[in-house]
Amino acid sequence: MNAIPYDIKPPSLAKAGATRIGPAPAKRPFLQTLIKPLGRERPLEWCRCTAFVAALLISVQSIIATQAVAETSEPLPSLCADAKNITVSGVSSGGFLAHQFHVAHSATVSGAGIFAAGPYACAGTRYPATFLRALSVCSNIPDLFPFLGPPNVERSVQAAQTAADVGSIDPLSGLAGDRVLLFSGQQDTLVPTSVVTVVGDFYRVYHAGAVAVVDDVEAAHAMVTRSFGNSCDTTKPPFINNCDFDLAGATLQELLGPLAPPSEPQGRLIAFDQQTFSDPERMSGLADTGYLYVPRDCEDSSGCRIHVALHGCQQTAAVIGDAFYRHAGYNRWADSNRIVVLYPQRPPLPAAFSVSRSPGQTPRVAGTGGVIPVTIMRRRPPPRSRP
Repeated sequence: MNAIPYDIKPPSLAKAGATRIGPAPAKRPFLQTLIKPLGRERPLEWCRCTAFVAALLISVQSIIATQAVAETSEPLPSLCADAKNITVSGVSSGGFLAHQFHVAHSATVSGAGIFAAGPYACAGTRYPATFLRALSVCSNIPDLFPFLGPPNVERSVQAAQTAADVGSIDPLSGLAGDRVLLFSGQQDTLVPTSVVTVVGDFYRVYHAGAVAVVDDVEAAHAMVTRSFGNSCDTTKPPFINNCDFDLAGATLQELLGPLAPPSEPQGRLIAFDQQTFSDPERMSGLADTGYLYVPRDCEDSSGCRIHVALHGCQQTAAVIGDAFYRHAGYNRWADSNRIVVLYPQRPPLPAAFSVSRSPGQTPRVAGTGGVIPVTIMRRRPPPRSRP
């Protein structure tokens, strides 16, 4: 695909019909692990970051910057990233995962953008009921089942509290003060707005600092951009729609605060071996290759922020090529604001498999709702007791 023009103005949440709930968030400490310094000695405190960043940024090899993605996987550079500025976002099944990832690792992740997705453990924990709930409560597929949603926020709160009580996820107090942006397209019939709204209800229980809601864009079920993709009212590959609204930019500004205007990407996209970071004794749920966008200013200086962008179930590079990791809109903001963007990849799977399990659980049917967060963070959950 050809690069798109980068003349997009900073988005306005007010124009998009966002509402803000709660006071401004306060900064808080994070659990961190070490990343090696960039070719010179520094205090260890300068080089702390989260486990998933450490797992993905472990190589000290220096590579000449280029806009092209490497033909084959290459070692990742060692980046002394800012552990206090790690955020996540995702669309559709990636949105379900982004929310679960944020809840499970709230001591590390400071904010989340959740697009066209529902609440934590939306489908429950017992298969095959999880599969049926995923298709009838967490989403709307009338050709298969009548819509029985929206989900009950109390179920999600109870599931999260149970997981926190046994140590499978971080204490839920870590959600207090975090920023969140929710997006629901007006023409999205697959994941209705009523489902997305429950995510906001969940965060309010745990006193999230600010929850922005964008729900007046005439978008179908897709990632939304200002100038790339299909017409706004369609739901078809690559599931990226030109809706004259920069969702990636709106999200980054909401989660990170005021940003410089976007610019044409001049950094490099790195293709890396994801299996290097998975537990060989567990199904990782990851594809062989993932992608990382590194702005030029982050190559040899510390303090860049990290954003994890999670694609939908049929948006993996094996299906749509570079459309998501190159054109979803994040990289333009990354260059001008020193943000490293991580694009984990997984094999294409039906959306139901992505919402049917909560973090800390091992799915029985190739689900990724619980396995991918553990793999990215490289933190193994406690063993499950047999019934």
